[in-house]
Amino acid sequence: MSTRRRLWFAAISILPLCGAQARAETIQVTIDRLAFSPAVITATVGDTIEWINKDPIAHTATVKGAWEVMIPAKKTVTQQLDKVEAVDFYCRFHPNMRGRLTAKPD
Repeated sequence: MSTRRRLWFAAISILPLCGAQARAETIQVTIDRLAFSPAVITATVGDTIEWINKDPIAHTATVKGAWEVMIPAKKTVTQQLDKVEAVDFYCRFHPNMRGRLTAKPD
């Protein structure tokens, strides 16, 4: 095989690696018996958190002064992470329910 042809094959084989985007993931957080599980979440910007409320009462995932997700009883709500942040969250209705979210750059 000629050198030129080998270089062409080498260039084609690395092409899929150039500019490859990471795939967004869905991270499930279950709320059951007044607790977030997992309570510590590490994610990437672009990922989605799926808040699954198994309790018969409503909850929130609240970051004071920033954002809040309302999660009705026995329902699932999604939230896409759109910025890098490390925050503590809690349920506004049940302040003893606490967690930590770290969203890293993609």
